[in-house]
Amino acid sequence: MNGRILVVDDESNIRMMIRLALQHVGHTVETAADGPDGLGKFGDGAGWDLVLLDQRMPGMAGLDVLREMRQRRPDARVIMITAFGTIDLAVDAMKAGATDFLRKPFTPDTLRNAVQMALAGTQPREVGDEEIRLLFSRAAINGYRIEFVPEPGQQTDGELRHTFTVYGPGEGTHTCTVVLPAYVMELVKAHADREEMPAGFRFWQALCEEALANYLWQYADYPPGDLLRVDEFTTGLKHWVDASLQAAET
Repeated sequence: MNGRILVVDDESNIRMMIRLALQHVGHTVETAADGPDGLGKFGDGAGWDLVLLDQRMPGMAGLDVLREMRQRRPDARVIMITAFGTIDLAVDAMKAGATDFLRKPFTPDTLRNAVQMALAGTQPREVGDEEIRLLFSRAAINGYRIEFVPEPGQQTDGELRHTFTVYGPGEGTHTCTVVLPAYVMELVKAHADREEMPAGFRFWQALCEEALANYLWQYADYPPGDLLRVDEFTTGLKHWVDASLQAAET
């Protein structure tokens, strides 16, 4: 599916790479060097199928540009491009209606896959606070979209297993299992200084989803054998736990 795509990024080499990579497969591409230039070319949004929007730009941040675009056209499809993917950015961008996140640096194939998924996907919508807190409805990541399986996880030999359906570019779907060992769960409880976590099993399911999302963010590929084992309580997961507990208390 070919589309009319607007690229808004303050780095000229990034704009050129994106334009050439997408034109090579038949897309029509126009570029803008900053937020105001991008909004001027976006207009009412009727002429565009997709916008690729950098998060960090001088003068006007990408999130502000995203909000204005969605004001003008509520069903606008926007992929946020960023090298600084954090929980706070994800929450703000999801609230504003971002369709996807694309991590810098990215390859032309990853770019084209993300564009393909965004053009073929369902219309974006604003996400409510409860969905964000539980992280059950998220934008896509590098062209991969996660859908949780609404069943309790399986716990055997002290390990918790949660299964997710991952929709990827051009390859149909994969069923990916995330394994959370008991010792990692104990580290999470010790970090949070509590024995029971908010939302019960859904908290652990959301943590597994976050670990899978982080893997897709870093590697833009499925885990080997569609199995991801969370062997350590990383700084990123600690940040996620802190943000989730804070959201649950507000």
